[in-house]
Amino acid sequence: MTGRPDDNLRGFGDVPRGGADRPLTGLLTELAQETTTLVRKEVELAKAEVSEKVTQATSGAVSLAAGGMVAFAGLIFLLLALTYYLATMMEPWLAALIVGGAVTLIGIILVSMGKSKLSAKNLQPNRTIATLQDDKRWAKEQLGR
Repeated sequence: MTGRPDDNLRGFGDVPRGGADRPLTGLLTELAQETTTLVRKEVELAKAEVSEKVTQATSGAVSLAAGGMVAFAGLIFLLLALTYYLATMMEPWLAALIVGGAVTLIGIILVSMGKSKLSAKNLQPNRTIATLQDDKRWAKEQLGR
């Protein structure tokens, strides 16, 4: 016999199958393959984006730490000079208390700003989330046909 294996199952009036009229099993197989490919690509995108965000956060943290250490050394001497200057106008303990309170307040403000920059919202994989939402919308459209 020549031709496809199911040629002998066709009746007299049956029309041979073309590319547009594939069997259900073929369509389901293709759907499974495309779904697998889609999921694989989404996972690859998520991995790449998370890696990018981790690198970004690490780089920011290292720069922040290095700059903070250098600035801290200079700040100590400036605060010491300010304390000595204020001590010429008032009691030394009061000058130290004023400088210490002001520095603590500035430190609290800077910590809260840094904390907000490292929040989970800023580190979300936004492109992956957007493409997953697009895929969900597309899948609903395809199922609705």
